[in-house]
Amino acid sequence: MDWNYFWVFLMAATPIWELRGAIPAGIFILDLPWPWVFLVSILGNVFPVPFIILFLEPISKLLSRFKSMERLFQWIFERTRKRSELVQKYERIGLMVFVAIPLPGTGAWTGALIAFLLAMDLKTGFWPIALGVGIAGVIVLALCLLGWVGALIAGVGLTLLAVLGLWKF
Repeated sequence: MDWNYFWVFLMAATPIWELRGAIPAGIFILDLPWPWVFLVSILGNVFPVPFIILFLEPISKLLSRFKSMERLFQWIFERTRKRSELVQKYERIGLMVFVAIPLPGTGAWTGALIAFLLAMDLKTGFWPIALGVGIAGVIVLALCLLGWVGALIAGVGLTLLAVLGLWKF
């Protein structure tokens, strides 16, 4: 077994990296073939979703007995509720679109948290999240394969989003 694929899977499964970090790392740092990086990243990013949807409630109740953990969960849940307006309005399609946008804080982990907060069961929440992960994966892969042009597109896009976000305030 090539351990580099394991690292790509692990990066994609973590809440900070997800596939937005795993795909570029797998292609450019680990020098792996992009079709395999894409597949392993999708699988890794989707892997934790059922566990989050199924076990977040009992885990959060258990850990919330500790004051510091209760504050942490309140902060996470409140932050996620603020981002879930699109999902509340359009439900499954909104959840898919939310996860499909490859920006920080919009991936599978946040999607699963939103599904939990909106009381979606595993059957209702999993497939929109999985489709959103697939779409985000295609976008990130396309930007990676475009090289410097992709980096320029991503940079301009993120700058525009930042400016528009500041404009709202």
